Amino acid sequence: MTEASSRRLRLPRGEGAGAWLCAGSVALSLLALLALLALLTVRGLGHFWPSPVELVVLEDGRQLAGERVREVPLAEGDGVERLYRTGNRDLDGDRWAWVRVSAIEAVSHPADIVVLERRRWGQAIGRLAAFEAAGGERLEGEAAWPALEARLDELDALRDARDRLREEVILPLAGQRVEDSAERTLDAAHARLRELQAAMAGGRLSLATADGETLSVPLEQVLGARRPNAMSPLDRLAVWGDGVWRFLSEGPRAANTAGGVWPAIFGTVLMVMLMSILVTPFGVLAAIYLNEVAHQGRLTRLVRIAVRNLAGVPSIVYGVFGLGVFVYGIGGRLDSWFFEAALPSPTFGTGGLLWASLTLALLTLPVVIVATEEGLARIPDQQREGALALGATRLEMLSRVVLPMAAPAMLTGVILAVARAAGEVAPLMLVGVAKLAPQVPVDGDFPFLHLERKFMHLGYHIFDAAFHGGDVQAAMPLVYATALLLVLVILVLNLTAIFLRHHLSTRHGALTRR
Repeated sequence: MTEASSRRLRLPRGEGAGAWLCAGSVALSLLALLALLALLTVRGLGHFWPSPVELVVLEDGRQLAGERVREVPLAEGDGVERLYRTGNRDLDGDRWAWVRVSAIEAVSHPADIVVLERRRWGQAIGRLAAFEAAGGERLEGEAAWPALEARLDELDALRDARDRLREEVILPLAGQRVEDSAERTLDAAHARLRELQAAMAGGRLSLATADGETLSVPLEQVLGARRPNAMSPLDRLAVWGDGVWRFLSEGPRAANTAGGVWPAIFGTVLMVMLMSILVTPFGVLAAIYLNEVAHQGRLTRLVRIAVRNLAGVPSIVYGVFGLGVFVYGIGGRLDSWFFEAALPSPTFGTGGLLWASLTLALLTLPVVIVATEEGLARIPDQQREGALALGATRLEMLSRVVLPMAAPAMLTGVILAVARAAGEVAPLMLVGVAKLAPQVPVDGDFPFLHLERKFMHLGYHIFDAAFHGGDVQAAMPLVYATALLLVLVILVLNLTAIFLRHHLSTRHGALTRR
């Protein structure tokens, strides 16, 4: 052991306890973070794993089939209640059932239990009684299952072809003045769309529920069917992967309690990128002026105090400011100047992507200013004096010496701004976020990026699904999954900025390392 290291180990009396206290605080913080990530991962990703379906026989002879969700002890030690997801909401108005464990007589896992994912009414659970094809052919019993699987694969292919036709041909040409050749293309696309719709129509299946009722479901409403009790582990893994992919690539449905979050992912990343592009130059220029240009007197100190106080203003205040100044003020004026023909329907005089990005840029501006100014203050004056002594102008000294050395601090401010802006919800509710906006604000029509459109946001999707949905039990797994996705999106954005900061720190020497 060297002499320097031995000196570091010999702490004065009292400092050892402080070091242990600091280490314990770091450990507790890491444990809390890991516990949060573990909870989001288990509850969020576990939602897509196909759970086995139990057929429950009660003491009074009633039967129900459903996926076991959780157990809750009753008050005063009066037994345990178990929650089942039973589906079939269009039959009895509810998709959940609480059962007292002591009232259960038998539990089994029949291999022929079918779980249907439907466009409306959510899941349907029961035994496949019959399958009727579009041509009138009717199959019953076990022979109906292979025919149903084949028909559902055909419907998936038809839906994909229909969606591609709408997105690639019909939507880009609709509402535009097109030439004769393009008009013929549009007519042919509409004819092909009608053919696809006709091919998807027809067909029906009958499901025998556990309580003896028969549920008739049109095939065009069925998104998927599976027999979870008959699945192997590899089959379950394939279904889980397909569920995760659909969650990431599809839009929401059933009032945000089902479907995916792709529009919200796209809207969140695009808004954060626009916010970063807007806030970085203004924050950096303001910090340069305060630290390098302005006279260091009482007025400059008051401005610094004001900037630091702005960082603590509640975010909803910025939302109200953005609504009044950006949306109604600037947006209303733009409508009166350039979009008068569209009034009274507003174009920019309503919430949209541009106003949301500007509002969050204003919200995070103090963070960027403070971080950049701290970085500028840590650069030794000898660097500035040496550049000036070698004949550089003040502008060359700032642009070629000071700013490159302060770049890691600027990126630190951007990292903090991204972390705060990506999770904000309150101001977005006033300036542009929407409950449902399945079309992303980027397409093939000029100007390609439509800043006036409303957009979806992961944070608002969590808020809406958790508090405004009609079925909180059904929404909670998606809330956990969306929260995990929001954390991962913020992590990826921050890691990108951290990588750039590390690259610049290495390039410009140890003086700039944080």
